[in-house]
Amino acid sequence: EHLGLRPGDRVKFFVHPDGSVVLLPKLPLSRLRGILRQTRPKPVTLKAMEEAVSSGVAGNARRRKEK
Repeated sequence: EHLGLRPGDRVKFFVHPDGSVVLLPKLPLSRLRGILRQTRPKPVTLKAMEEAVSSGVAGNARRRKEK
């Protein structure tokens, strides 16, 4: 009950060098769905993308000259 296991669930266990055993439920991905808050990225304009690419290219060229 403490681990929230149901009949047929899988478990992982780890045996430590001192002989202690850790037992963990092996959860299917479907049970993990929804535990994280979803954040939607803000849309980026083409102008912002072009500026980012330009500054990245300029920075790469500058770093190459410094080497």
